[in-house]
Amino acid sequence: MKIIPPNSRRPFINNQLVISGLSAILVLAACQPDSQTEKTSQKLDKAIEKVEQKLEQTSDSTEQHMQAAKKSVEQQAENASDSLNATAEASERELEKAGKQFDQAINHTEQHIENVKDAVTDSSSTAGEYIDDSVLTTKIKAALLNDDFLKMSPIEVTTVKGEVKLTGTVDSEQLVARAIGLVNSQPHVKSVNNELMIKANVPSKQ
Repeated sequence: MKIIPPNSRRPFINNQLVISGLSAILVLAACQPDSQTEKTSQKLDKAIEKVEQKLEQTSDSTEQHMQAAKKSVEQQAENASDSLNATAEASERELEKAGKQFDQAINHTEQHIENVKDAVTDSSSTAGEYIDDSVLTTKIKAALLNDDFLKMSPIEVTTVKGEVKLTGTVDSEQLVARAIGLVNSQPHVKSVNNELMIKANVPSKQ
């Protein structure tokens, strides 16, 4: 059984009452004389006019309610759309922010790797130079000791990045030149820094 809300039944009851009233008026009119019939007819016209006005007002009120409901639905839909757009824009901004942070992290990591790589390369290069200088110093000392004219001279050899420095004393200028020439003949020698001293009043052995 369908239950009709009280508010929706009110116009229907009013219409029924109007129709019932009109029917009673028509019945009375049929039983009255002509003068009374004319009066009754006028009353009937007025009653009909009132009914029409009432129906028109009811129609206007219903249309207004429908328009108001329609506007309310449209406004709610618009608000929901605005909310969705705002949420989408916020999500897009968060994604963009996260993307930038990710890029920065990658760049930082790459820079760190490059720094470590450079440090390892520098360390390897330094170690290589140290080993090469040590080997070169040993070879030069061996060459001086194997030379018949220089093996008795107290000559010290230091090497830094292929640059050889000679310190100590020899008996003559000729031995200085011989020591310098012997050092220059060794592979990987870049230059010779001569700081050899000559003994005074010692005859040359060459």
